[in-house]
Amino acid sequence: MHRRALALTAVAASALLLAACAQETSGGGSSSAPAPESSSAAPESSSAAPSPTATPDECAKENLATLTPGTLTIGTDSPAYPPYFVDDDPTNGQGFESAVAYAVAEGLGFTPEEVTWTVVPFNKSYAPGNKDFDFDINQISITPERAEVVTFSDGYYTVNQAVIALSDSPVANATTLGELKDARLGAQVGTTSLKYIEDFIQPTADIFVYNDTNDAKSALKNGQIDAIVVDLPTAYYITAVEIPKGKIVGQFPAQEGGEQFGLLFQKDNPLVTCVNKVIAGLKESGELQAIQDEWLAGATAPYFKE
Repeated sequence: MHRRALALTAVAASALLLAACAQETSGGGSSSAPAPESSSAAPESSSAAPSPTATPDECAKENLATLTPGTLTIGTDSPAYPPYFVDDDPTNGQGFESAVAYAVAEGLGFTPEEVTWTVVPFNKSYAPGNKDFDFDINQISITPERAEVVTFSDGYYTVNQAVIALSDSPVANATTLGELKDARLGAQVGTTSLKYIEDFIQPTADIFVYNDTNDAKSALKNGQIDAIVVDLPTAYYITAVEIPKGKIVGQFPAQEGGEQFGLLFQKDNPLVTCVNKVIAGLKESGELQAIQDEWLAGATAPYFKE
């Protein structure tokens, strides 16, 4: 009996020990045990304000999306006429538009060595489609029709159209639009000069349309037409240098707001935003006016009356 009692006592003790272990494992142990840290606790830096970041200058040279990185490609026609260009060489910086182009390039951060020129016929410049230049400068007037397929900068020159005739022409002394009605008039195709003839003079005779101004000047010198219409600065040069026997008969009053020459870009080219900032700076500083005074100074011409 004694051995059996000891055996039962041992079995009971083992049972009690197993029960105690099971209670601890199930969480029923002492509440003084430390609770684990919550894994959802936010990091200490999450409430801190974000560090400010500098806004990049979209007009800094390194941020400009030009046709060729690091180079500004400018288009114009050939030949390039005075007083806008000198010696048919846009790269020399001489002439009104060459000087304007290099002033804009400098404002964008390009040196003269980082500017390259490409030949773009006048009529092709404002045609729809991709362009092989960053901007074109070629006495291109800003018009709503052209602005539908290309983008223009703000105007860099306000220009009037003028009539040139030889001193013995039937219209050499005309003072009114009515006196030009029966004249044989010529102009370059695709120009606002031609549009002035069509819309303002509305001649009774057929208008003579030429591929370029050289052809129109030749026709005038040969007596094939009575007069040609060109922009006023070109008229000054033609009558002073190329056709000394010619005269500026008169100029047309400016359209409302003035007819403006603008730099021409491929449609929606974002570079125009930065170029407009440069043009505004050139106007504010007086540099644009100084360039104009240097290259486009000339005598005034009388205005035609209605």
